[in-house]
Amino acid sequence: MTVTARDSIDDASASTTTEDPLVDLARRLLKEIGEDPDRDGLRDTPARFARWWREFIDYEPGSLGTLFESIGTSQLVVVSDIQVWSLCEHHLLPFNCSVTIAYRPAGQLLGLSKFARVAHQYAHRLQVQERLVDQIAREISTLSGTPDVAVIAKGEHLCMSMRGIKAAAQMTSTAYRGGFGTDPGLRAELFDLLRA
Repeated sequence: MTVTARDSIDDASASTTTEDPLVDLARRLLKEIGEDPDRDGLRDTPARFARWWREFIDYEPGSLGTLFESIGTSQLVVVSDIQVWSLCEHHLLPFNCSVTIAYRPAGQLLGLSKFARVAHQYAHRLQVQERLVDQIAREISTLSGTPDVAVIAKGEHLCMSMRGIKAAAQMTSTAYRGGFGTDPGLRAELFDLLRA
C-alpha cells in the first residue's frame, strides 16, 4: 500500500480537534476593537461567543404538530404575550417581541405549546419583524389547517435604541390571513379580546 502526502495530511487533521471558525472570528473582533482576547476577563469569551451563535441559529423547536379535536368552528383562540428574541439582519443586533397569535380552528385545535415553539423557531435566525409575523402566520395556518390566522408583534429593536437615533420605541407589525384579512367583525372581536 502506498501512502500519499494527502493521506498523511488527512490523518493529521483527523487527530486534531477542529476549532469552530466563530472562535477565531470573535478573537479577531476583540482585537479590532482594541481588546486583548488573552486577558483574564476575555480569555473564554471567543468560545462562549461561538457557542451562543450556534445555540441561537441551530435552535430546535421540538414537536410542532400536536392537534386536538375542536369543540366548535366559531371559536376564536388567542395566545398572547409570547416573548421572543431575534437578531436584526441589518445590524446583527437583538430585538425582542411580544407576539400574539390568533386563529379560528377548522376542526382541529393546535396544542398550546406549539404557538411558542413556532414563534421561537422563526425568531431564532437573522430576521426582520415584518417577515417574522408573516412566517409565524403561515406556519400556524399550515399546522392547524385553517386559513384564518392573525399574528401581531410588538418589538423593541436595539439597532434603534443603541445606535443611530438612540431612542427607545415600540414597533408593531401584523399579518392577517383568511378571515382576519377580509372580515372586519372577526378582526374587531380579536381587538376586543386583546383590550379586555
